Amino acid sequence: MANYIQRPKGTQDVVPTESYKWQGVEKVVSETAKQFGYKEIRVPTFEETGLFVRSVGDTTDVVQKEMYTVSATGDSTFTLRPEGTAGTIRAILENGILNQGFPQRVYYIASCFRHEKPQAGRLREFHQFGCEMVGTASPSADADVIALAKSVIDRVGLENIQLNINSIGCPECRAEYHKALKEYFEERKSELCETCLDRLDRNPMRILDCKSEVCSKISENAPVILDFLCEDCNNHFEKLQENLKMMNIDYSINAKIVRGLDYYTRTVFEFITTDIGSQGTVCGGGRYDGLIETLGGPKTPALGFGMGLERLILTMEKQGCEFLPEESCDVYIASMGENAQKKATMLASLLRKDGTRAEYDIVGRGLKPQMKFADKIGAKFVIVLGDNEIETGIAKLKNMKSGEQIEIKLDDSFVENFNTYLMAELVSALGLE
Repeated sequence: MANYIQRPKGTQDVVPTESYKWQGVEKVVSETAKQFGYKEIRVPTFEETGLFVRSVGDTTDVVQKEMYTVSATGDSTFTLRPEGTAGTIRAILENGILNQGFPQRVYYIASCFRHEKPQAGRLREFHQFGCEMVGTASPSADADVIALAKSVIDRVGLENIQLNINSIGCPECRAEYHKALKEYFEERKSELCETCLDRLDRNPMRILDCKSEVCSKISENAPVILDFLCEDCNNHFEKLQENLKMMNIDYSINAKIVRGLDYYTRTVFEFITTDIGSQGTVCGGGRYDGLIETLGGPKTPALGFGMGLERLILTMEKQGCEFLPEESCDVYIASMGENAQKKATMLASLLRKDGTRAEYDIVGRGLKPQMKFADKIGAKFVIVLGDNEIETGIAKLKNMKSGEQIEIKLDDSFVENFNTYLMAELVSALGLE
């Protein structure tokens, strides 16, 4: 093997033979978000480290173990974003978007970074489709956000994806739950990992999210948050379920879901698959009514989700879902001789200006290698130009699928005639004749 510099561990290259899958999925998620009233937002890849410490929580695995933090001479400490919500909310506050009426809906497709053990569906650089809704505390908003995630999952063709929901309450009822958790884990203190020993006093709920097998086993019989919900939180959770039923969205209540970030309140949810192994959360999210206030803004309810695109595509591949077809060359113009090559250059330029995907020989191949190349790139049609075609102003347009050939004029009507034939072939292929 050649001694090339290798890509960093936990990253991947999306090569041209695979990128069409990503483009298709990104098109679906963007179009679906827009149909639900969301507009795109783009924020920096790195933020002040304090943003994530304050929002995500200093007792979480993300902050304690997984963040990539960097600095340059004379600068503050920055962190590559480990998730998309904190930076998005920072941008909403900083740019005055809260003053533009409620609810505000934004979506993003962004790369995120976490230093953890790479495995199927879990990389150190990964990509998220995220949606955030700001300015409503209604449980119908929770259901609408879940419906958006479900719509994406349905549109890409996934099956057997389980929606799990839970409520982790508000700060008031969660305080009572923390007391019960602390009492439970205190009795098993000697068995907890070092990280969870620190969490025991600061945030015992984080123990429920520990990846350690020992701590996970201990957590199995821990008190359940649903038994500690206050009346308002309980009513909110019941109304969420009513809305999901009205939307015909199936769900299961899973009292073990707490999500891995501290900013969550009340509703939390996950879409789970078993098709990609143990790391089966395709999408996760919930409500974070206190986050905006934590970051210095006014008390404003908000909620959202993050959907891992690597996991989504991996699950689609496992289930044999159809991706949007890869766009290939519409026409390849082969040429023989210098004059023909010049004509090919001119015709390709005219076609491209009209929106057609056109290619021609820029390597200096012979005719036979050009035809092989046209077939290799999946060209739908081929035109061969030589001295005779230049002299008569007429060439043969060959349909590479059917083998049919028709004459096409190389004059001012060339682009129009080609588009007419291309549209006729498309109508025929779709069976719309």
